[in-house]
Amino acid sequence: MTANCILERVAETKSTNDDLLARWRAGELIDPVARIAHNQTAGKGRSGRKWLAKPKDSICFSLAFPFRRGPAELSGLSLLVGLAVISGIAQACSLNEASLHSLGLRLKWPNDLLLNNTKLGGILIEGGQTKVGEPTWMVIGIGINLRNAKSFEIDLGVDAMQKVGSLDQLIPPSSSLPDKDFIWLKLIESLERYLADFDQSGFARYQHQWAHWDAYSEQHVCISGANKDPIDGITKGIDEYGALLLQQDHQTIAIHAGDVSLRVQA
Repeated sequence: MTANCILERVAETKSTNDDLLARWRAGELIDPVARIAHNQTAGKGRSGRKWLAKPKDSICFSLAFPFRRGPAELSGLSLLVGLAVISGIAQACSLNEASLHSLGLRLKWPNDLLLNNTKLGGILIEGGQTKVGEPTWMVIGIGINLRNAKSFEIDLGVDAMQKVGSLDQLIPPSSSLPDKDFIWLKLIESLERYLADFDQSGFARYQHQWAHWDAYSEQHVCISGANKDPIDGITKGIDEYGALLLQQDHQTIAIHAGDVSLRVQA
């Protein structure tokens, strides 16, 4: 059990993110809370999209965490969470991070986990600060496919934006995937460690570490967002704030995380 985080397990809920956000808005959060649901019936992805979850084949949970930093000082948080998840996966599956990298685990800016260009998991961060001087509460939702990747693709059908991967594809044939609760606890332990350090030191120290896991480094991509014209260019990593650097002709521009979508150009 982790030292500083309240752990909650429920059989079913619509959305663990919404559950914790409601408590934050009601002023009921005091200590960090991690909430996992065996079955999440209305899980959320980015831009209001539904996150497909299966009780036996996926893990979906949320962590409400208070930051001393203001909302404007939390740039790079989704990228930091991706690194924490990789560390937690390594601990849970008894694999070192070098092995995970060689097996094709990567991070897609700003908030996806990929396995050999298939979608393994996603991160959704919501929250804010009710009053200046009070903690900034962020609710970090994480969904990871554990097994049976093909069944997710079948259920998604024409709505699938890309192929689906699952955590069991990282496990040697002679081994088996750890228990879901064990994976959850290792992820929470890693998140607490990374988030506490981020709150104290910021994202800059993780810039080069994230670049090591960058799925689309030096690739021609297209960035699109709500009510914005698509822009394309060559990815040149990220800056110290976690913004994506995009080279266009003779200039490099910074794209800040938000309601955006990144696609590789053919």
